[in-house]
This record gives sequence, C-alpha cells and structure tokens, in this order.
Amino acid sequence: MTRVLVVDDSRFMRTVIDNALTGSGYEVETAVNGTDALETMSAFDPDVVTMDVEMPEMDGIEAVERIMATNPTPIVMLSAYTEAGAEATLDALERGAVDFLSKPDGSGSRNVAHLVDELVDKVDALDDADVSSLAVARTTSTARAVRSTQSGQVTASGTVTSTGNDGVDSKPSASPTGTQSAQTPTVRPVDVPTESDAEPTIVVGASTGGPKIVEHVLERLPLELGAKLLIVQHMPAAFTERFAQRLETVSEYDVREAADGDRIGPGEVAVAPGGAHLQVSNNVGGNLRLRLDDDDPVHGVKPSIDVTMQSVADRVADPICGVVLTGMGRDGAAGIEAIDAAGGYTIAQDEETSPVFGIPCQAIRTGCVDDIVPATELVEKITATFTGETYD
Repeated sequence: MTRVLVVDDSRFMRTVIDNALTGSGYEVETAVNGTDALETMSAFDPDVVTMDVEMPEMDGIEAVERIMATNPTPIVMLSAYTEAGAEATLDALERGAVDFLSKPDGSGSRNVAHLVDELVDKVDALDDADVSSLAVARTTSTARAVRSTQSGQVTASGTVTSTGNDGVDSKPSASPTGTQSAQTPTVRPVDVPTESDAEPTIVVGASTGGPKIVEHVLERLPLELGAKLLIVQHMPAAFTERFAQRLETVSEYDVREAADGDRIGPGEVAVAPGGAHLQVSNNVGGNLRLRLDDDDPVHGVKPSIDVTMQSVADRVADPICGVVLTGMGRDGAAGIEAIDAAGGYTIAQDEETSPVFGIPCQAIRTGCVDDIVPATELVEKITATFTGETYD
C-alpha cells in the first residue's frame, strides 16, 4: 500500500486530506509542521508527501530542502493563492518539490472538495514516480542549502559532487567545523562556436516536476543561438508571472510573462500566463506576434502545450523545435505531431529523469519524437539541432 505523509498545521486540513486519501486506498500518517515531518519521515518512510507552506517551528520550504537533501521523496505543496504564496511555492519547487496545488482562496471558484479531489489525482500520478528522477531536484536543493549556509543560515545540506554532463561543477571542501560541505555549483551555458543565423523558435511544454527542469534549460541555453522561446508550464494565474521573473534571473535571455499583442525576437522568452492559451498569430521580420485567448481548457488545462505548439507549426516558417518535459496527462502530444508535420524537430524528456512520465510518454507514442533525452542533456540536444555541433 502506498504511504502518504500529510504535513499541515491545520487540524481541519489534516483530517480532510487524511480522510480523502485513506478513502482512496492510501496509508496515511500526519505531521503538524516541518520538524514533526522530519521525525516522521524515517519511521514512516512515505512514498509521497503533501506539504503546507506556512507552519510554525519549521515551514514547508525548509522541510522540503531537508527532505530532498537527505531522503528524496515526491512532495506536493499546498499553497495560498496570493503573491506571497506564489513566491513561497516557487521557493519550494526550486528546493525540490515536484508540484503544488492552490488552497481555496474564498472566492467560491474552488473549495476544499476541489482541493482534495485534485490532490488525490496528484498523489495517484506520483505513486509510480522513480525517486532517481529527482536527481536534479536533489542537486538544486543541496546547492541552495550550501548558499544559505554561506550566508550564515543554518541548513541541513549534504555533499554535492560533479554531476557529469549537466553543466554543474561542484566539489567537496572543508567546512569551518572540519566536515565536508559543497561549494556552490557553477552553471555553464553550452558553448556555441559562432552566433547562429537560424533564429529558431523553440516551444517548451511541461507540467508536474517541470519548473526546475525548465529553469535548468534556461540557465544553460546559449544566447548565441539567437532563439525565440515560448514556455508553457502548467500553472495557475498569479504563479506564472513570478515564474517568469525567476527564469529571468538565471538566464542570458530576456524572459517575461506573455501579454496579448507582444512581439518577441531572438534572445527573448515568453512564458504563457496561467488561465490563458498562448498562440503565435504571425511571424514577421523574425519576430513572433503573440495572442492570448480565453477558450476552454484543452485536456483540462489552460494554458495548453498543444495550443501553442500547433500555432507555431501553422504560422512559423523559420526552424522550429518542440520540447516536452515531465508532467501528467497527454497535453503536448498533438502539438508534437503538428511540429513534426511542419518539418520541425521534436524532443521528449526520457523516463528515467521525468518525475512523471505522462506527457513525454504520450508524445513518444505518436511516433513523431525525434530524440528522447535525459534532463541533463536537453540543452546540448536543442543546440545541436540548429548548429550541427555535437557535445560529449
């Protein structure tokens, strides 16, 4: 029986979530805050953790960091639908949480019943998640723990070693106490010998587990490639603007949340806003004109990867590449088919590095995926698609 640890300082929320998951056949244990969760982890050994963000003694962000540094486990955050909640949730995702759900905000559009139904679906999807796929999250979590330690904050971090082809260099060094700690990793963008004249359009689609992989791609994608990027990450409104701001801080590219009528050119990235579909309306003079629409959700989601990819396939004559990353569902499969039919190049993240293999799997089953690539080699493959360079 799959074991789920529910961490929340609200007795009401613990009871409601416990009842819903128990009724769905899961074995459930509860904890009242991050400190309690860490103590419960070793004895209960959960397969999935649901984690509140704001809690006394130790909040959910620090708890995620410690769990991912010592005992990587799929973690779903429960977040307040506020600006502060969005910021905290993205902190948790950077530290290794694979997904999040928004708590009801009192507007009447969502209630606790909606939340628990969605949570059961998330836990179902993460039930079969391969813990080894959380390697990127674990590396990110430990690196952040080291940076916090260097700034004088006390964290529980482990040792980071070189991770091969993922562009992160790190090695152990002696801490003031004589123990081994990690140096802050340096992220290397992929080298491009000369500036590309292809000015390609790249569409990246992701869902559960995607934010940290998308960030990893944006950190390393070379500006010399001259790409125009459209990012479709399944997130509700109020979160995507913050997500775009975070990508801006790690990337050489100019990143912003898309607005209706925007134009993006080489070296620019547009992130689809939550609650709207992102389309390309035309491609003139090397710039993409963007359009947002309020049509019904596709595959239950808005923004939809399919909608964006199909519009690119229909309206962009320059070289194009479609990339589908980790996530639950089948959004993106039809988009990959459209890009393939338009003569574009298509890439799917592999199963081993995907916390949830639904989206890449469905795309691969179409027979229209050119390459299946681990998360650590995505940028090399994308770059090679347009430069002809090979990377060891």
